[in-house]
Amino acid sequence: MKLLIAEDDKTSRLILQSVCKKWGYDVECVEDGQAAWDLMQGKDAPSLMIIDWEMPRMNGVEFCQRISDKFQQNPPYIILLTSRNETQDIVEGLRAGANDYIAKPFNNDELKVRIAVGQRMIELQNKLNATLQKLTELASIDVLTGQLNRRAIMESLTKEIRRTERQKNVQRPEQILCIGMCDIDHFKNINDTYGHLVGDVVLKEVTVRIQDALRVNDSLGRFGGEEFLVITPVDEVDNATAVYQRICHTVAEQPIAVNGFSISVTISCGVTSYVADNDGLKLETLIARADEALYQAKDEGRNRVVLKLFED
Repeated sequence: MKLLIAEDDKTSRLILQSVCKKWGYDVECVEDGQAAWDLMQGKDAPSLMIIDWEMPRMNGVEFCQRISDKFQQNPPYIILLTSRNETQDIVEGLRAGANDYIAKPFNNDELKVRIAVGQRMIELQNKLNATLQKLTELASIDVLTGQLNRRAIMESLTKEIRRTERQKNVQRPEQILCIGMCDIDHFKNINDTYGHLVGDVVLKEVTVRIQDALRVNDSLGRFGGEEFLVITPVDEVDNATAVYQRICHTVAEQPIAVNGFSISVTISCGVTSYVADNDGLKLETLIARADEALYQAKDEGRNRVVLKLFED
């Protein structure tokens, strides 16, 4: 584990560096608080550190305060090194953001144990963060398809709408936000004919094909059942239509092979655009308009794209 040592006294710094390396830590040493702060701005900054209280340019307490402000989500573990031993001084250091302190002159055995405690705390914190990240991902992902679930794709749509609204005040070409409701044609017949397990395989393969047809900035989520919501920011509405036509073509181009069956699958897409100047337009209205376009695509024979704009 990386360990940052900030100590202006050269002798003390070399002793700390020597013993900490002996204990197996990857040690980085700096001479003052400003240098320590500068190092913490880079990538892969140390998460465990020993910081001297009295240093030029930036003392240990100020350093702790800055670190606490900057790293609120994933703070490093700071051991404050000080010759002060008054209770009020110790309290001041801990309040500033230090996790522990050790008095000068320090005992090597005590220092080793205190650093080990910090290492355990960082490792536990990393495990907790990884678990929380995994839970967040699981809460946002549709288990069957591996794509965003309905809640997550709707959150993405809300963010895109807000971005589009902000863009109105920026002096640059305005981007158009389009969405598409895409529904697998006659999916119930597939389930009824081949069974739900085969239907699940078809659903996953269609998802892969839709994703293959999308661009880097497009978003895909399972809205429910065999229906997907696709978000496509574009410069022109015609470009969005081309994306959904590509979806239809990619899905229908080859039958899906499952358990010896060759199943032809098509998809219908209802597309609309968000009108930034129409402040009364709600999220539900946008979805409803895309749904209307989807129903029209179904009525007109399926395996097609229908565009329904606000002006229609």
